[in-house]
Amino acid sequence: MLNMSNQKIKTIGELKSSGYRSKTVKEELRDNLVEKLKKKEKIFEGIKAYDETVIPDLERAILSRHSVLLLGLRGQAKTRIARLMTNLLDEYIPVVKGSELNDDPFNPLSRHAKDIIALHGDQTEIEWLHRDERYTEKLATPDVSVADLIGDVDPIKAANLKLPYSDERVIHFGLIPRSHRGIFVINELPDLQARIQVALFNILQEGDIQIRGFKLRLPLDIQFIFTANPEDYTNRGSIVTPLKDRIESQILTHYPKDISTSKEITLQEAKISAEQKANIKSFELIENLLEQISFEARSNEFIDPKSGVSARLAISGYENLFSTAERRMLINNESYTAIRILDFWGVIPSITGKIELVYEGEQEGSSIVAQNLISKAIRTRFTEYFPDPEKMKRKKEANPYREITDWFGAGNEVDLLNDVSEKQYASALQSVPGLDDVVKKFFPKTKGEEKLVLMEFLLHGLAEYSLLSKNTLVSGLRFKDLFSSVFQDRGMKEEE
Repeated sequence: MLNMSNQKIKTIGELKSSGYRSKTVKEELRDNLVEKLKKKEKIFEGIKAYDETVIPDLERAILSRHSVLLLGLRGQAKTRIARLMTNLLDEYIPVVKGSELNDDPFNPLSRHAKDIIALHGDQTEIEWLHRDERYTEKLATPDVSVADLIGDVDPIKAANLKLPYSDERVIHFGLIPRSHRGIFVINELPDLQARIQVALFNILQEGDIQIRGFKLRLPLDIQFIFTANPEDYTNRGSIVTPLKDRIESQILTHYPKDISTSKEITLQEAKISAEQKANIKSFELIENLLEQISFEARSNEFIDPKSGVSARLAISGYENLFSTAERRMLINNESYTAIRILDFWGVIPSITGKIELVYEGEQEGSSIVAQNLISKAIRTRFTEYFPDPEKMKRKKEANPYREITDWFGAGNEVDLLNDVSEKQYASALQSVPGLDDVVKKFFPKTKGEEKLVLMEFLLHGLAEYSLLSKNTLVSGLRFKDLFSSVFQDRGMKEEE
């Protein structure tokens, strides 16, 4: 790779004198990867959860000079990985000035470039193309045509140049030829019509293209990367077998396998303003609960597992948590607040737009399914913070929750409203005897807003384990004794 002070090189003659050697794009990617691996440099910055799985597979594919198919459910960073591949390209490469196919000065491809070199020889001007300009991405949709990808005859060009349609100079090249010496990505490959997929056969195998009746062979130099969702194979379309056979490496992507990695991705990707970070406090409990929602959704009976649950659920959910808390802060004319468990009602729109429901889920309704996911997340994470209520039921004397449940059993109740001030929120929680003591017992060093959030979490957890009743109000929740709630509901039904 040339030092790019060599951008001063302006002609083919100067390029020859510099000792420049042409390489294919796959050799370029391979050589730069080899150097980075030797130096133990991070190659795919910002990609989490794939260090032991996807990344090694991708590196092997690059070393093997393979075209790649990234196969996985939505929200698994497939497109992001493809875009980061540009980091393995040389920073600049020389091209014949004015060529539309990024022609290599030593191996020109287009008729235009060949004619210029034939005319000017070593005095042919060159220009330098940055690696970011060597990346092309196309979303496969049913309306994509062969002309879009490969090219077609341009009648206007033929008329302007006064050339017959049999002259190759009248061809308007598509996206793929224009990606010569670069990376070309087709996202959601199964959405491409079968006849369009067939048009890619020769490009992948022999590296040439066919446009209408032209006897034209263009040995294109392209690193192809395809992405696909396995669900597409049965839902909208499929990758035709001969094309799949020509893609040398198929790499399976996956969701993060643990909460901590999933949380890293969310914190990295969520767009939280500096002002929000300064005025709104989030806690580990809140972040863990949010990630747990995604994990619950991926195994939920009402959600289609083949569709997947994107990492974007937690990312947009985290942004909504801050916005929900910020809105409450502004309404109450406060300058500071902390995210509460109650603020998860603001995450519901982030959930409903990110899940595909099966028939039973449609019957329940997306909003109800979203609320159930939040409830299950609370139940799952509860025992990491407090003793398992199921076990405590059998140990009445040692039951740390007894004072709380007895207070509710005496007919007391507490309302936690969504948009109340910090003072009203604290007052409501502190009105429940025993709540403060339990939190203090298991988290003796915790104070302030975090202590209040743990107190609220304790109420939610006891409700999820059926020690309390949790009823939805118009603008919040009401906690009361489970049995009195059941009897009250039954009495209302009998009156009706």
